[in-house]
Amino acid sequence: MSAHFGTRLRKGAVNTTVAALAVAALAASQAPDVTADGHGRQTAADTPSSAETGTGTGDSATGNSPYYTDLPPLKSPNPAPSESSSTTPAATGTTEAGIPATVLDAYKKAEAELAQSKPGCNLPWQLLAAIGKVESGQARGGNVTADGTTISPILGPVLNGVGFANISDTDNGAYDGDSTYDRAVGPMQFIPSTWAWAGRDGNADGKKDPNNIYDAALAAGHYLCRYDWDMSATSGMRSAILSYNNSTDYLNTVLSWVEYYRKGTHEIPDGTGTVPDNRSDDGTGYTPTSPSTPSTPSTPSTPSTPSTPSTPSKPSKPSTPSTPTPTPTPTPTDTVAHLEDAGTPSLAAMAGDAFTDRISTRAETAAGKAVAKVRIRFTIVGDTDATFTGGERVATISTGAAGIALAPALEAGEETGAFTVRATVLGRTLSALDYRATVTARAADALARTSGTALTCTAGGEFADPVEVKATYKGAVADKVAVTATLIKSAVDATTNDKGPYFKDAAGNPVRTLDLRTDANGLLQLPKLYADDTAGAYLLRITTTGGATLTVELTVTAAETSTPTPTPSESESTTAGS
Repeated sequence: MSAHFGTRLRKGAVNTTVAALAVAALAASQAPDVTADGHGRQTAADTPSSAETGTGTGDSATGNSPYYTDLPPLKSPNPAPSESSSTTPAATGTTEAGIPATVLDAYKKAEAELAQSKPGCNLPWQLLAAIGKVESGQARGGNVTADGTTISPILGPVLNGVGFANISDTDNGAYDGDSTYDRAVGPMQFIPSTWAWAGRDGNADGKKDPNNIYDAALAAGHYLCRYDWDMSATSGMRSAILSYNNSTDYLNTVLSWVEYYRKGTHEIPDGTGTVPDNRSDDGTGYTPTSPSTPSTPSTPSTPSTPSTPSTPSKPSKPSTPSTPTPTPTPTPTDTVAHLEDAGTPSLAAMAGDAFTDRISTRAETAAGKAVAKVRIRFTIVGDTDATFTGGERVATISTGAAGIALAPALEAGEETGAFTVRATVLGRTLSALDYRATVTARAADALARTSGTALTCTAGGEFADPVEVKATYKGAVADKVAVTATLIKSAVDATTNDKGPYFKDAAGNPVRTLDLRTDANGLLQLPKLYADDTAGAYLLRITTTGGATLTVELTVTAAETSTPTPTPSESESTTAGS
């Protein structure tokens, strides 16, 4: 909001003690080009001009409209809870460190999207949170609907050139309701002309709405990153902030909140956040251009020295008609008392497969009535590589008219065992609803040879044809299934034979049991088989996880013995003797 208010004075350093300490910490972390003066105000060295940042009186995201000047408190916020601690209620800590759940979710989703689309920008969500704080007090304390839209419009003052920039209407009043002049709109305070090109659809509802925190946060992120500034560098972040609102005081206030939020925040229910008290246009120290002239008293106290007329009182701050603060209207989320399972079947799948059934959760009031338009967060908890479709471990789904949210399909990884999917109400601290899911090992229920060729070998030789099998499960290919191949003693004695055919290990030693696995097509070709010098009929038994069994017959024949041919001398001796 505005840096150009004529003789208006800001309240960026109302509390000099707070400002000094907050900014001193920031200066240390942002050195060398950000310092703090004795009054706790930051000074940014070599502050870019309007030409450098691409901003002017009206050429910024907000049109340099007014903003909240409150600084962070002295006490640092408690560290934010980790994702794995979702079994406990939302953390508590310094009031100002709490960010409404939906608003915080929007900032983090915007950071994730920018990390993919503009990785060189290195945009931290804490910067969006800091801007959201000074622009709208986090959407007026999180006064938003389930989809992130502000319950009542958040409008800046009329930009008619009186104390503010002069920006004639650009949207025919579509966003700000004013067809004469523009006004900053929504939780991130975009002016309509900027929103026209910077707007984004952050919640995938097919609309670009500046009054929606998901859309506005994503748009703000893209706006800040549009010149490829690197937010991990002090100069890059400073330039981006000044392009949002070309005011050094604004820069200092935002940077102070960035530093504060980096020390830790916690999620609070929507609608329970605090709204700042002080604005850059609140008139503190402001002298009206034409103050009224006090009238001469009708009866002076002495004939020679008339009494000094009373000093006119400072004009009271008029309420801004464009930004009323109505009594918060209860949101659907406020009416939710508990979550109920909506008929979810048993959740089980084989490793590598998709779960057939999906989790279904219903949001209800204390009287058991369904609550629509409530955001349910589903989180996969536990030591597992299972995910939702798309590889995510967290998904947020809004309830429909029947109060039911259907989680995305689960996909099993390779790790077997049980894990939990936890359902919670986004924006409320209510008991979670846990679902148990199980991943079993890959299995096959049938095995068959791919060839009918008889498997024979002479004693001491090797089998010419390999043994190849195909595994299936319910008629489909059973890939990557564990297989055990054992040369057994007999059909009734499955212990390992110590005679007959054998495989060879890496060192060339005989082995008669192998643990193998089918390939992606469910096929398995066993290693070459060899025969010792014992002729006979033998059995090779192949088994899989899931109970599939195949017994293959192997035949070893005795080696042929040739009759020696008599020598000529032996033949002559025999003839003479006869």
